[in-house]
Amino acid sequence: MSIGDKLGWDDTVLPFQLDNSDIRGRVARLDGVLGGILKQHEYPPVVEALVAEMALLTALIGQTIKLRWKLSLQVQSNGPVRMIATDYYGPTEDGEPARVRAYASYDADRLTDEDPFSQVGEGYFAIMIDQGKGTTPYQGITPLAGGSLRACAEAYFAQSEQIPTRFSLSFGRSTEADGPEHWRAGGVMLQHMPKASPFAPAPEGGTGDGGLLQPEDVAPDGPEGENWARANILLDTVDALELIGPSIAPTDLLLRLFHEEAPRVYDAQAVRFGCTCSEERVRQSLSIYSSKDIDTMTTDDGRVTADCQFCGAHYDLDPATLGFEAGQDTGDQGDA
Repeated sequence: MSIGDKLGWDDTVLPFQLDNSDIRGRVARLDGVLGGILKQHEYPPVVEALVAEMALLTALIGQTIKLRWKLSLQVQSNGPVRMIATDYYGPTEDGEPARVRAYASYDADRLTDEDPFSQVGEGYFAIMIDQGKGTTPYQGITPLAGGSLRACAEAYFAQSEQIPTRFSLSFGRSTEADGPEHWRAGGVMLQHMPKASPFAPAPEGGTGDGGLLQPEDVAPDGPEGENWARANILLDTVDALELIGPSIAPTDLLLRLFHEEAPRVYDAQAVRFGCTCSEERVRQSLSIYSSKDIDTMTTDDGRVTADCQFCGAHYDLDPATLGFEAGQDTGDQGDA
C-alpha cells in the first residue's frame, strides 16, 4: 500500500449504518490532527494520552450532529489534570473539512505514572453544542466515572440522551518504517437510533458507578435489543492495530467487524487541526472593559498581550485601542 493510499483515510470520519438493525456509527482515523494539537504544548505522556482520547471522541461525536457551528467537550476535575477542553467546528461549506482543537491544564507536580484517567480525579464530563448566532447553546453534564473518558461519554449519552452508545478507541505513538514517531488514533462509535420519544423518562438507577446509567441500561428490548447486543459483541472483537494500523482501510474494518449486519457507508468527512482565534476576537473579548480595567492588564512595556491556549498564537496590542472607551476623546484631540 502506498503512502498516498494510507493518507487517503487519515484524518477522516466515515459515517455508516448497519442495514440489518437500527444502528448507526462512525469510524475515525486521526493522524495530522493529533500532531497539530499536541505540538502546541510539551505535555507529559499521561496528559498527551488524555488529550488524544478526548480529541478522538470529539471527532466521532461531532460528526454525528447536524452542526452549524461548534461542539465542545470539556472535563473539569479536582485531580492533577484540572481541565481538558476540545472544540469541533462543523464545515462551513460542502466538501470543506471540519476542524478540531484541544488543550489541557494540569499541575505537573501532582502527576503520577499511573493510568491516565486516574489523573482527573472527581469532576464532570460535559458536552456543549452551540449552533451560532440566534440560537440557545445546549449543555449536558455527567460525573467523571467508569475508568476512561470513553466510558464517561457512553454514560453521558445514556444519562442525558437515553441513547445506547458505545466506543472502541485506540491511540498512541506510532513509528513506521523510515518515518518519525508520531501520534495516531482510531476509533469506532455505535449508536442505537431510538424509536421512542427522546423526552421519555430515563430509567431510575443505572448499573454504573454511583448509579449512573450505562448503554445496557437504556438498550431496547426484543429483537432490537438482540441486534444491539450482537453489534456490541462484534465491536468488542476489534483490536488496536485494526483501529490505528496503516494497512486496514475503514471500509475494510467495517466488513471485518459487521459483514453480516450489512454495513452501508456514506461520504467521509475530512478533519483538520484548526483554531478560530484572531486579533479581532481578542479585541471583542476586551471590549467590555473600561480604560481603567485595561490599565490593570497592561504590561510594564505598555502593551496588552494574550496567548491562545489552543494554537499558541501570541497577540500584542496597544491598550489605547482596547475597551469600550477606545477612541473616545481624552482632551481636544477629537476636535482636529
